[in-house]
Formats: sequence, C-alpha cells, structure tokens
Amino acid sequence: MSTHATARVAAPTRREQILREAARLFAERGFHGVGVDEIGAAVGISGPGLYRHFPGKDAMLAELLVGISERLLAGGKLRVTEGGASGDGSPDALLDALIEGHIDFALDDRPLITLHDRELDRLRDTDRKRVRQLQRQYVEVWVEAVRARYPALPESEARVTVHAVFGLLNSTPHLTRPEALPDRTATAALLHRLARGAFAAAAS
Repeated sequence: MSTHATARVAAPTRREQILREAARLFAERGFHGVGVDEIGAAVGISGPGLYRHFPGKDAMLAELLVGISERLLAGGKLRVTEGGASGDGSPDALLDALIEGHIDFALDDRPLITLHDRELDRLRDTDRKRVRQLQRQYVEVWVEAVRARYPALPESEARVTVHAVFGLLNSTPHLTRPEALPDRTATAALLHRLARGAFAAAAS
C-alpha cells in the first residue's frame, strides 16, 4: 500500500480492537473455547459492553472472515489499477505486486488464516457463500495476472497453480515456534521467491 512518509496511521477503533483480539483468541483456543467476557477483558471493557458493537461471537466471526476476503479482493484490484509494484503495468510488476500483497496478509494476519481453516463452516450459509464468492473473484484477479505473464499457460493450470501458491503462502500459521521464521524481511523475500518459482515451474 503506497502512503506518504509523513502520513499518520489512524489509531484502531474500539470495534477494530475487538475484532483483532477476537481473531487472536479464536485462533489460539477455538471459537467455542473463548467467551465474550474474555474478549472484552482483552480490550478493557466488560463482556456485556461488547454487545454495543456486535450482537455476539457469531457476528464477530462473520465480520472477520467476510472482511478479510473483501480486503484481499479490493487490494488485488487496486494493485491491478495501479499497474503493479513499479506502476508500469508490466506483467512482472503486477504479479510481483499481487504476491507482495498476499505475503503481507500471510505474515500480518496469521490468526485469520487459522480462523478460515477451522471455523469457516460455522458461518451462516449466506456469509459462507459470500466468502466463497469473494475468494473466487480474488483467484480470477490472479489468474489473469499469471496468464498475462505466462500466456502459454492454460487457464485451468494457471488456476490450479494460483491455489497452490495460496497454500504455500498461507502456511505461515503452521510455523509456530519463534525460531521457525527468519526476520520478516527475509521471510517475505523467501516466500516471494517460492511463489515466483512455482509460477515459472508451472509454465515451463
């Protein structure tokens, strides 16, 4: 995301604080292993006080999983509009930008990956279908970018490879020991090389 160096990052709202702590706790102990009171304590308010922001835990889970799917899709479309990391609109720049954006998610929102894997089926049908719809649209943004870079790669193979790369990038929550990951910059660079290598291998 491009910002001016002097731009100030807005402090998270109370609602955002609640969602962040709910995601962390749900990922650590499971949706049913966390009570409203514990989420409230994590943000310094009473459990009943949470109901001023959310009707219940189900609503928090839905907003977390639908929300991250919306953010990923919006971010992918924005990178296409901006012409990739270098802004020149080249296929390489666009693919690099998409990879970098997803790596940011994989490293900074690890609890949401865990939540998606474990708790998606707990959503109401309408919310679960919305998540799936957003994810399909996000995949297609990638498929178009991959085929722009590797035009000889059949669409079906490009789509399979995109899903495989997502699996690779989204594996970060499984590296739970502090020493399992190098520093963030090195980890991001490694994941980027692996992703680009996967696409190049699929096209070879």
